[in-house]
Amino acid sequence: MTTQTEFAIAGVPWPMHKLLALIVGVLVLALVGMTTTSMGTAVLTAAGIATVIWVAGSMTARR
Repeated sequence: MTTQTEFAIAGVPWPMHKLLALIVGVLVLALVGMTTTSMGTAVLTAAGIATVIWVAGSMTARR
């Protein structure tokens, strides 16, 4: 079962904060990759931001 804050992807419910973290991570990856032309910097920055959003979202979802 999915709630209003979950989306079914391939039959698996995904909470909204996880989808948001993935979308923001991809956008940051593209933006930083285009501006710095350094994939290492882009990947690490995007991974860090996505992780912060993912963890913060899971912490607020438990309340």
